[in-house]
Amino acid sequence: MSTTPVTAPDRRRWLALAVVMTASLMDLVDVTIVNIAMPSIQQDLGAGFGALQWITAGYALAFAVGLITGGRLGDIHGRKRLFLLGITGFTLASALCGLAWSPEVLVGARVLQGATASLMVPQVLSIIHVSFSAEERGKVFGLFGAMVGMGAVLGPLVGALLTQWDLFGLGWRPIFLVNLPIGVAALVLGAKYVGESRAERALKLDLVGMVIGAVGLLMLLYPLTHGREAGWPLWGFVSMGLSLPVLALFVAYEKAKTRRDGSPLVELTLFRVRSFAGGLGVQLCFGLATGIFFLVWTLYLQLGLGWSVLKAGLVGIPFSLAVSAAAGTSVQVLVPRFGRKVLQAGALVMAAGTLLYLAEADRYGQSVAFWQMLPPLVLMGLGMGLIVAPLTDLVLSEVPREHSGSASGLVNTTQQLGFALGLGLSSVAFFTVVDAADPAAGPMGPVFVDAFQHALWWVAGGLLLVFALVFALPRRTARPAEATPDGTSAPADREPALV
Repeated sequence: MSTTPVTAPDRRRWLALAVVMTASLMDLVDVTIVNIAMPSIQQDLGAGFGALQWITAGYALAFAVGLITGGRLGDIHGRKRLFLLGITGFTLASALCGLAWSPEVLVGARVLQGATASLMVPQVLSIIHVSFSAEERGKVFGLFGAMVGMGAVLGPLVGALLTQWDLFGLGWRPIFLVNLPIGVAALVLGAKYVGESRAERALKLDLVGMVIGAVGLLMLLYPLTHGREAGWPLWGFVSMGLSLPVLALFVAYEKAKTRRDGSPLVELTLFRVRSFAGGLGVQLCFGLATGIFFLVWTLYLQLGLGWSVLKAGLVGIPFSLAVSAAAGTSVQVLVPRFGRKVLQAGALVMAAGTLLYLAEADRYGQSVAFWQMLPPLVLMGLGMGLIVAPLTDLVLSEVPREHSGSASGLVNTTQQLGFALGLGLSSVAFFTVVDAADPAAGPMGPVFVDAFQHALWWVAGGLLLVFALVFALPRRTARPAEATPDGTSAPADREPALV
């Protein structure tokens, strides 16, 4: 496959960055925006609790299972092409969600949303990785980390506003229809400004590996997502247990595939890169801790304190602003000087904010005020910003660009797996307290407050585990190496080759 090197930086890459980050933010918001509108959806469509669960779970499962394949498809067929294909499908699926006339249609449309997002999202990090030099990527990933923090909070806030406004009498439907103008604009601007790139050597699609990997992940994630609602049946534990040998079979097949034709779905040699392998471990545990927090936090605010959806959404703004501020500073100023210590400081700061939140929830109970939550939320936001922005850059910093699609898919899959594990563990960290309470004994609000405090101990423990795992990372991120046609390495400070 021939490539043409770019001799001068393309100024359009910043416009391309705005496009791909907007698309990524659309996905991040869409993961959480639906939760706050569930009561309206249930009333309008007559959906049962099982259908409501699958409106969220269908998206998450389709997204997680398809991410690695989506990244490799970008390597093979072109990252711009797959990005545009993914955003087209995501926009159409959003329209179908907004027009859904039954719970079954909405669940199917959400599965389609997740599947098309798995084509779009891996290309975002890949496009960033190949479009910016090593020096520029620190600033870029700082912006990306700030966006991740915003997406975590904007979903519930935007969902609350759109549902409460009842635009044109459409009720909950605008939470999906709002994606249409954004998606169309991203499609048009992406076609104009995003440069095409793909792996420098010809690769083949690993269909067998795709099936084995998807089955293994599904066997692990489906019981975690569906287990509590089903009463944690035996088949769920059997499925999770059997997922391990299936994933081991996947690794063995990928090794054989590499020896046979050099086109595996997952480039296992990436795990020889210390920053990549260690970074994935940190990201998994960080996703687990934040997965627990964001779920139980929403339940605490609305069911424990009895706050409206809008008030619950507004309380997240200080958190989001703190994440954004810390993310930019950590990558551009702190990490170049202090290296991995910045991530460890972030874990400790976020853990301190979690423990402060726990103390205030215990002290004030249901009478806690909006302003009393500000100190712990700001601390948690600052800590999260110190972690999430440099972590993405660290994981991908030493990855050869020809494997950026596969690596990006693994990064996103690890993140989703961490969140899924966090959601599963919330059944132990939070719902064991709720389920043990007697509804006839009195109001359930104080029970949810107690359950929130119990869950925060788990979050703090997860963050301390993140602190410990960061020791496995290099003290400082080395300049990434880039493969040359003769198989040697060259500094990655030159512009990427575009097809």
